[in-house]
Amino acid sequence: MKSYRKELWFQTSKRRELINITPDVEKCLHESGIKEGFVLCNAMHITASVFINDDESGLHKDYEKWLEKLAPEKPHSQYNHNTFEDNADAHLKRTIMGREVVVAITAGKLDFGPWEQIFYGEFDGKRKKRVLVKIIGE
Repeated sequence: MKSYRKELWFQTSKRRELINITPDVEKCLHESGIKEGFVLCNAMHITASVFINDDESGLHKDYEKWLEKLAPEKPHSQYNHNTFEDNADAHLKRTIMGREVVVAITAGKLDFGPWEQIFYGEFDGKRKKRVLVKIIGE
């Protein structure tokens, strides 16, 4: 069995942003040479997420509205966490959207359902953060 590990780094220009990282993960898969197995992608920061869904701009706007209703950024004073930082909402948004995804690899390709793509969700951006890509298989 082979194993491959790579860190993908992102720095967003906005506090909250969704980035389709599927091409980055496909490049990692190609570099790994693995044809059958699994790929794990996980956010290495507690205010960011990796998740799978459709790459559709209306859906992305819906995520923003929905997450803001569930965990509004302001007022910062509504959160006990916000004593030295102002990112409690980002921690909650990450919990809702999840930490990682696992995708099967079949015949050297990510084994997705229709429209599925991998996204990096940033909820407390404007600084450098990373995603771990771990691929295991043969």
